[in-house]
Amino acid sequence: MISPDNEEDMMGDKEDGPMNQSRLDGGSGRFRAGDVLTLECPLTETTVTSVSRSYVSVRWPWNRVDPEAHGFCWNGETALPTPEAFDWDRTYFRTVPPETSLKAGDTCLVGIVPTVVHVASVHHFDPPLVTGMLPRPACYLEILRQGEAHAPELEDQGYALDPVGGEPIRIELLFRPYSFLEAGDEVVDQGGRAWRFDGPWDWRSFDAQQPTTPTWPLRLLSRDGDPTLEETVVVAQQTETGSHEDELQRWTRLALARPSINQP
Repeated sequence: MISPDNEEDMMGDKEDGPMNQSRLDGGSGRFRAGDVLTLECPLTETTVTSVSRSYVSVRWPWNRVDPEAHGFCWNGETALPTPEAFDWDRTYFRTVPPETSLKAGDTCLVGIVPTVVHVASVHHFDPPLVTGMLPRPACYLEILRQGEAHAPELEDQGYALDPVGGEPIRIELLFRPYSFLEAGDEVVDQGGRAWRFDGPWDWRSFDAQQPTTPTWPLRLLSRDGDPTLEETVVVAQQTETGSHEDELQRWTRLALARPSINQP
């Protein structure tokens, strides 16, 4: 994956659809919770090594065994679920022909058809995580498929994706709510109330009063200290029209779900 040439590519415009067809670099922190993405991985030929009722194991055509990963015994194969498996809806790689028609020794294709997902959380690892595979992931995106709402109380939800792993996954940013703000920004809204932005659905008002979301337009007060004139102008321009509700509606229309909203 490669990152956009400049930050303006990440802000996009107010039209639904791919934001300049940007490809993102997860290793440099270009993803964040709330991003709506499309995933696609070209179908690649491989061999079926074994078959059970719930899983089909194939020789993984991309990652390599990590010889320095002591205590891990990855054998170069990956088990893909069949519709009988509990995690059928939690994975994105599929085979052609379908998993249910394969037997050991068959040749098949494996990849990801274009799929819309949204990011529930982003996890960074320094040093990179040891998994038994190479490359070692420095970042995981916890992603949910279109139509699935994030449930914080569930421990096992979503799919952990290394956005710059061995698989040649193409990731397109469809929509980033509040793309013109950064976590930790402090703003003043139209009514003169001060807010801290910790995420598109995670607003903290300084007065702890109602309502619990800001009224546009917004004026940038702080971004790691005093913001630059350019940063202030961008926030003012991006919130000159529209509203928090508009951002929420656009996100919902693409994700087909309601976000997990943190309230003060």
